[in-house]
Amino acid sequence: MSDQQSKSCPAGVVSAEVERIRDGSRSRQQDLVAEEVPVALVYNGISHAVMMASPLDLEDFALGFSLTEGIIGRRGQIYGMEFSQQPLGIEIEIELSSECFLKLKEKRRALTGRTGCGLCGRESLVQALPPAPLVGPAAMPSLAAISLAGEQLQSCQTLHRLSGAVHAAAAFDQDGKLLMVREDVGRHNALDKLIGARLGGTMPAAEFIMVTSRASYEMVHKCAMLGVATLVAVSAPTSLAIDYARQSGINLLGFARGDNCVIYHRADNE
Repeated sequence: MSDQQSKSCPAGVVSAEVERIRDGSRSRQQDLVAEEVPVALVYNGISHAVMMASPLDLEDFALGFSLTEGIIGRRGQIYGMEFSQQPLGIEIEIELSSECFLKLKEKRRALTGRTGCGLCGRESLVQALPPAPLVGPAAMPSLAAISLAGEQLQSCQTLHRLSGAVHAAAAFDQDGKLLMVREDVGRHNALDKLIGARLGGTMPAAEFIMVTSRASYEMVHKCAMLGVATLVAVSAPTSLAIDYARQSGINLLGFARGDNCVIYHRADNE
């Protein structure tokens, strides 16, 4: 791809030459594909994680990742960030408080992230499955609000419309009004970006979160750490996600499409 082609593409996608076959005829065309780059998170000079991510909203990503990985507990424990483009990817230098950095060094591990993988590098079952924070029970959003949220989420996935290869996580108020959406090639990354936006103060508190993927236990855990009591997925949850929803008192819904959904755990019944 030429520099000129790269500059003309919207952020988060790149141009690629493809051979398209349609109705038996072939043609060579330029197509837009999702950009995926290694993003290194470096805390106080020590590299901690390399995640494959879309190179957008990276400050939100760094904040959300730091919170959901248990590295920080609040925004004020990060003093600053510097972003640098390296030959192989993007490096984020994060200045961490001394207290948090000491804790990080105690549990430091090698962690190389991949799209859709959130357990790489865990050294024990305790690290892999930390206790779920208690959030609920809280009332379920109305089905009308969930249906409205689904319509808005579908219409605001800019990168997905261009490339067909990214996930989205979006926050909504109790009436199903969209508060913010974040997209990424990794479903966990998209949710971390949304959490980072809330942590950074650019997004108001949400009533529920909707994701364009299955709901893993880790996505339930991330919502619990943010204090959001309802997670809605357009696909199914895993068994461990349901277990975590029960532990956290989180409403967990799957297959949310139009006016239809499946309630896998309803916390306000307990």
